[in-house]
Amino acid sequence: MTTAPSRGAEQAPGKIVAAWAKNDGDAFAAACTEDASLILPGVYLKSRAEIRDFMTAAYAGPFKGTRVHGDPLSLRYLSDDVAVIVTQGGVLHPGDEKVTPEREIRATWVLTRKDEGWLIAAYQNTPTAA
Repeated sequence: MTTAPSRGAEQAPGKIVAAWAKNDGDAFAAACTEDASLILPGVYLKSRAEIRDFMTAAYAGPFKGTRVHGDPLSLRYLSDDVAVIVTQGGVLHPGDEKVTPEREIRATWVLTRKDEGWLIAAYQNTPTAA
C-alpha cells in the first residue's frame, strides 16, 4: 500500500466493517458526512439519510447476515483534511472465509476530517470480475 504518515484516515474503513458486522444502518450512516454520496452498481445515494435508509433495508434483506472485508491498496492525503483510500475486497456471505471472485470489488473512498473524526464524503465501488 502506498501511504503517507498516519494522520488517522486509514481508520475510516474500519467503521464500515464494524457497522456491517452488526448489520447496523445507523452506524454505517454515522461514518458518512451529511451530504455524502455512495455509488454501488445500480445505486446512487446523495445523503447520510439516503445511505442510512438504503443500508437499513439492505441489512434486513439481501445483506442480512453478511460481512465485508477490504484490504487497503493505497492512501493519499490531498490536504490535512482530505484523503483518498483505494481498497479491494467485497461482501462475505455466511460461511465465506474469503471474498469470492464474483463479489470482489475495488473501492474509492474520499474522506474528510470533521470535528467527529474522518468521515466518508464519497464512496464508489466497481466489481473486479470482467
